[in-house]
Formats: sequence, structure tokens, C-alpha cells
Amino acid sequence: MGEENGLREYRGKRRFDRTAEPAGRGALGEGGRPRFVVQIHDASTLHFDFRLQVADVLKSWSVPKGPSADPSDKRLAVPTEDHPLEYEEFEGVIPAGEYGGGTVIVWDHGTYEPLSHDRRGRPVGFGESLARGHARFRLHGAKLRGEYALTRFRGGHGGGEEEAWLLVKTAGGGHRGHGTPDPRRARSVRTGRTLARVAAEGR
Repeated sequence: MGEENGLREYRGKRRFDRTAEPAGRGALGEGGRPRFVVQIHDASTLHFDFRLQVADVLKSWSVPKGPSADPSDKRLAVPTEDHPLEYEEFEGVIPAGEYGGGTVIVWDHGTYEPLSHDRRGRPVGFGESLARGHARFRLHGAKLRGEYALTRFRGGHGGGEEEAWLLVKTAGGGHRGHGTPDPRRARSVRTGRTLARVAAEGR
């Protein structure tokens, strides 16, 4: 799926004359490993957005409690619309009344390695592994490191049930860490700002 089709839903929900969010007209991250970003979004509900570059878009999930570096934590992840690659750098305030109105900070970002294989041990394309409902990958971020997995456990096959996934740090993935920090106290990996600081500055 090309960028134009992949971002149709994203663009249809936003008025770019009113929000500073990127419309997705460029291309970032070409060459090398694919990118990931985790943003904290203080909208109608406070949540984390987890995004993985797949081809020319960021596949996105809303993770209410945020990703955890503790393998015993299983985090609900609900798919949202694909976002443009430029969204990795977006930090600011989405105006009230606009879709997703609220404050956004970039909590973590970096690259990832796809790790999915078929039953014979052959590598499987990351988009294909997501379509099958299970994808493994290794994050190389400033805060999140090691192996993770996304597993679909509900919906996704036209049954009318809302699609939902679990995001889990794999037990054998190394770099065992703590759970997710308090999002209100967390700082941007890009600017060092908190949600409150970004909201006060209004950009």
C-alpha cells in the first residue's frame, strides 16, 4: 500500500490549517533500520502511542498504560490509523476541538530490528508478520531496548469485533527493566520537556 492510500484515514481526520501535525508529504528514515517512536498523548484520555515504521508509514497503536520493560507486564494495544513517517518528530499541542486535541511529547524513539520467522526459521517480512497477528522485534531506543512482541488476540478478521493486541517485552530478550514511568512526570527524549511544559508553551 502506497503512502497516499495508507494515510487517507489520517488526513481525513485532520485539518492541517489548524493543527501543526505533519500532513505526510515527505520521506524520512530511508535506508538503514526502520524507525519507531513512542509518544505520550494527553488527549481525552492520557495514553501512549506506539508507532513502528512499516514501509512508508508508521503503523500505530494506542497503549493506555504504555510499553513496559518488565516481561511480566502485558500491555493492551489498540490499533489506530497509520501515521506519516514525519510524525516521529511531532511534539506540541493539538488545538482543542481538533481530532486528538491535547498535548504530545516524544517519550522515546530509535530504530528496531524485525525478528519474525516462519515455522522453518525463515525470516518473514514485518508487514506480513503483523497481518498474521504476531510480530517480534528488537528495539534500539534511548529508553526502550531489547526484544518485544505484538500479538493480536481479538478481532482483525472481519468479525465485527474491535481489534486488539498485546505488547509484551519477551522474557529472553535481554535488557530487563522497570515498568512504565508516570506519564505526567516523564520527559521528552527530544527536548527534555514534560507534558505540562509543552502545554504551557503552547507549541
